Amino acid sequence: MAHSSSLAEKQPATETGIATRDSLSVVSPNGDERRPEAQPKDYFVQRNGLTYAGSHVLADMWGARHLDDEDTIRRALHEAIAVCGATLLHFHLHRFSENGGISGVAVLAESHISVHTWPERGFAAFDIFMCGDCEPEKAVPVLKAYFQPRHLQMGHHRRGVVG
Repeated sequence: MAHSSSLAEKQPATETGIATRDSLSVVSPNGDERRPEAQPKDYFVQRNGLTYAGSHVLADMWGARHLDDEDTIRRALHEAIAVCGATLLHFHLHRFSENGGISGVAVLAESHISVHTWPERGFAAFDIFMCGDCEPEKAVPVLKAYFQPRHLQMGHHRRGVVG
């Protein structure tokens, strides 16, 4: 069998005739056969000359409303997740009966959003961490619209900065 000087792919040997990454191999000019290695997707962020794991937004809301309303919190977090471009994996809210406060977490493929509320103080703490192409800062206007705080204190931190 003659070999050309360039790499050549073998025909896939699948029952359906459809080529998949696992059904392909590469034959080098010397006749050695190898499978291409799958490259895992890198979810680190690359922006403004920096490479980092993700963006962590902390939002403290004072004088906020609806902090004991599970349905409002659920809708707000789901909308925030969608606006940020994230993927929801798991969602859980827990109500504390003694004061009506609610804690919750949305576990995302890209990390998480958590909330802790103190209705008796009109205070809510949101923790929004996301990697990849997600934009966690886009969650803040959504949360502001739902909870209408009199005062918002925000922090932004890049996690895992490489360079």
